Amino acid sequence: MSERCTEAVGWIASWSLDHHCVRILLVRNESETAPLFSATVPAAAPDLAEMRERFPKLSELWDAIRGEYWAEFFTVQENSCGTI
Repeated sequence: MSERCTEAVGWIASWSLDHHCVRILLVRNESETAPLFSATVPAAAPDLAEMRERFPKLSELWDAIRGEYWAEFFTVQENSCGTI
């Protein structure tokens, strides 16, 4: 799993892809060092839907992560269509 980082509205989230599932590893406010959330076991980290339910006020951050996921997904799909 390779780690990615997304920033939105003063929040930062570290996340990774686990077989097309977005796993949230860490969430913190840009102005604070202590995280709001941190996963101790990356493979068992909550997915994007669960984090959206747990922290609904961070919807702009979750939307930004979803946007990055789909942009990466479609880039990979476009690059693999011409190869046989």
